[in-house]
Amino acid sequence: MGYYYDFVKKFSTYLFLILLTIIMLFPMFWMFLLALKEFPERFSSFYELLTAKFTLKNYYEAFKSDSFLIYFINSFVVASLVTIGNLFFCFLVAYALERKKYLINKIVFLTVLGIMIIPQHIVMIPLFRLIVNFEWMNTYYALVVPWLVTPFGIFMVKQYIQQIPVEIEDAAKIDGCSDWKVIFKIVLPLSKPIFTVLGIYVFLLNWNSFLFPFIFTNEETMRTLPVGLAFYLGKQSIDWGHLMAGASFSALPVILLFLFFRKQIISGLIQGALKE
Repeated sequence: MGYYYDFVKKFSTYLFLILLTIIMLFPMFWMFLLALKEFPERFSSFYELLTAKFTLKNYYEAFKSDSFLIYFINSFVVASLVTIGNLFFCFLVAYALERKKYLINKIVFLTVLGIMIIPQHIVMIPLFRLIVNFEWMNTYYALVVPWLVTPFGIFMVKQYIQQIPVEIEDAAKIDGCSDWKVIFKIVLPLSKPIFTVLGIYVFLLNWNSFLFPFIFTNEETMRTLPVGLAFYLGKQSIDWGHLMAGASFSALPVILLFLFFRKQIISGLIQGALKE
C-alpha cells in the first residue's frame, strides 16, 4: 500500500511538472514557429502553419534592417550602463546602511523599503516633466540616469553584506587597511555572488523595459528594442513574421544569461536569503 501511494504521489508530481513545463515553453515555441514561417498570418489552421515550409527570411530581413540594429545597440548600451551603475551605487549605499551605525541610516533604509512598494507608474508624470525641463528627451540621459540606483538592489545587497562577518573587516583595519580598501579589497570580492544576481536582474529588467523608453523617446535613433518591436503592430494588420523574429533576437540575451549563469543566480539568491 505504501509503495503504491509513493508511486502515485511521484507520478502525479512529475506529471504536474511536465504539464507546467509545456505551458511555460509553449509561448517560446510559438514565437520561433511564427518567426520561421513566411507570412504566417495567411494560414487558417495550426496544421497548415506547422507543416508549411521553414525559412530564415524573417530573421534575415529583420537583422538587415538598419533600424533594428539601432534598437539592439540602444538596448544593449542602456541595459549595460544601468547595470554598471546599480552594481556600483547599490553596493556603496548598502554597505553604508549596514556597517555605519547612525540613526539616519535606519530612516534611510525605511525610506528605501517604502519606495519599493510604490509602483513606478506613479512617478511617470513628475519624471517626464523633469526629463523635459532638463532637455533630456531623446538622449541616453533619460534612459539611464533615473535608474542608476534601485531600492531593490540596495535591499538585496544590504541583506547579503549582513551575512559577511564583520570580524574580517576589523582584522583588515588592524592590519592598516583604510575604509576604502576594506570595501573594495575585502567586502567587494566576497559579494561576487550577489553581484551576479543583481547584475543579471537589472540587465534583463532594463533590456525588456518598454514604458519609460517609449515615453522618453520619439526619434527612431533612440528607440530601444522593445519599443521598436511595438511598431510592427500596425493599425490594420500585424507583421507576425518579422515581429516574432525580432522578439527572438530580443529573447536571445535572456536565454544565454540564464544558461551560463543559472548556478550563480540560484546560489546567490539562496545565500542572500539565508540568515544565521
